[in-house]
Amino acid sequence: MASERMAYINGKIVPESQATVSIRDRGFLQGDAVFDTTRTFGGKIFRLDEHLDRFYQSLKYMRIDPGIPKARMAELTMEVLNANLPLLGEKDDFWVSQRVTRGVNVDGVNVPTVIIECAPLPFKARAAYYRDGMPVIVPSVRRTPPEAHSPRAKVHNYVNLIQADLEVKAQNPQGWPILLDMNGNLAEGPGSNIFVVKDGTLITPREQMILSGISRRVAIELAQELGITVQETDIDLFDAYTADEAFVTSTSFCICPVSSFNGSPVGDGGVPGPMTDRLTRAYSGLVSIDVVDQYLSRLDD
Repeated sequence: MASERMAYINGKIVPESQATVSIRDRGFLQGDAVFDTTRTFGGKIFRLDEHLDRFYQSLKYMRIDPGIPKARMAELTMEVLNANLPLLGEKDDFWVSQRVTRGVNVDGVNVPTVIIECAPLPFKARAAYYRDGMPVIVPSVRRTPPEAHSPRAKVHNYVNLIQADLEVKAQNPQGWPILLDMNGNLAEGPGSNIFVVKDGTLITPREQMILSGISRRVAIELAQELGITVQETDIDLFDAYTADEAFVTSTSFCICPVSSFNGSPVGDGGVPGPMTDRLTRAYSGLVSIDVVDQYLSRLDD
């Protein structure tokens, strides 16, 4: 089993192939589950406490009791990570996720399913974005509005985002979807937040309409430390098409430059733009890893 990753499920750390879920599980049947994901940098986990804070807020919103206090969830996460670190290759890193479903109904009571797992980050598959920039495409599918369910909760039901991604990939296999909200403003993409730069100001959608990513928060913090003005406000397609720069943040990407919106080049077409580059260097300094090089080094693989 030395070559197989380990996962925690319902009280035990087992080989990943044994971490199975019942066909009666509500997470499988209805997407009735919550998750959160951080990552490692050089094998060291990043901002676990913040991710767990968001995780437990999502659980509260969904009215799911995991039966495990947050401090214990942190300990178990570290145990799972440490069990998998021997499998981490040079320059590789992990996504590290916690997942809780409403579970299986037993005699009228739902018994939650609790999972903690690791997965390798897809550096090679996404490396070209750091060389060429990310071509963002805005699909016809709109982001699920707060009136339906709050996008601020990180839940398993990703059908809305999956439909958007399918539409975009049919147009451009390298395209990245950023959905509009119901008012026609940029919202977010799968596990990713959007920023645009206009006249020296960094602009990003307000939190009510999106899941506020931890990497989004890091980018805002770094911008403030660098004296960059940050606005959280509505961004429409006019703002996107006339932006000087744009980038996406996510747990895996950290900061990734956007080259175009719907085929229209961002700014002068060069990536990354100066503010994007400045923030990316600051992010790399924060995590003690050159996040761009970690991706670009895979182009030769």
